[in-house]
Amino acid sequence: MSENVYKLVELVGSSPVSIEDAVQNAVVKAGASIRSMRWFQVVETRGTITDQQVAMWQVTVKIGFTVEGGD
Repeated sequence: MSENVYKLVELVGSSPVSIEDAVQNAVVKAGASIRSMRWFQVVETRGTITDQQVAMWQVTVKIGFTVEGGD
């Protein structure tokens, strides 16, 4: 039985479209440099307002991934 060790990174994704798109943008960007991603957790949601309209969604996410090596 193998036991895993995980690490968390915190990122902020943004999108003018939706909260879900902001999360997806963060996960895709993280995937360019982080291997073995396993989960994400949304820890904060916010946005910007321009001319009384939602202009941009910003979502802070923690992404968990498996720490490799050492065997």
